[in-house]
Amino acid sequence: MNITAFIGSSRPYSNSEKLTDYVLEGVAHQKLFIKDLNIQPIDDLRHSAQGFQFVDDDYDQIIHALMTSDIVLFATPIYWYSMSGIMKNMVDRLSHAIRDERFPQLKEKLLTTQAIVLAVGGDDPKIKGLPMIQQFHYIFNFLNMPFSSYILGEANKPGEIANDEQAVAQAALLNKQLKTMTSRI
Repeated sequence: MNITAFIGSSRPYSNSEKLTDYVLEGVAHQKLFIKDLNIQPIDDLRHSAQGFQFVDDDYDQIIHALMTSDIVLFATPIYWYSMSGIMKNMVDRLSHAIRDERFPQLKEKLLTTQAIVLAVGGDDPKIKGLPMIQQFHYIFNFLNMPFSSYILGEANKPGEIANDEQAVAQAALLNKQLKTMTSRI
């Protein structure tokens, strides 16, 4: 079973990355740090005569991860009550990717790729982060991806996620589930 975590924080060793580490401790996985990739914003040409055009950036790494993963985690800080801008940029480009003739099997693959969202914020995220979770739900629904779970954690300063006992407990439970799933293969 292949697992990829898309890390959407602009800060190294962020709380959202730490929450991801709790979830994936002892589980084989890869991390893609979106901030380290050159991903151009979408140029929405789906209604033009030429359609979307090839973009020479690192987005193919995102597609490759989606095509080779059974489970993907979207780990993001909660910025202004939504996902980070760099993660939103990555998600926006999916409009292009699902129409890219180089990846005709992408939409079919997403039907069996489980999505998990991990998000950390500082302003009552367990309530104020829910609209963002709904947004992810709509995104995954549009892509026909199974949305298996999410965790909302509360933290501001680096490392504070360790103080959110509920999020850490949820991460331990999800970790146990992932270990069980990966041991069956």
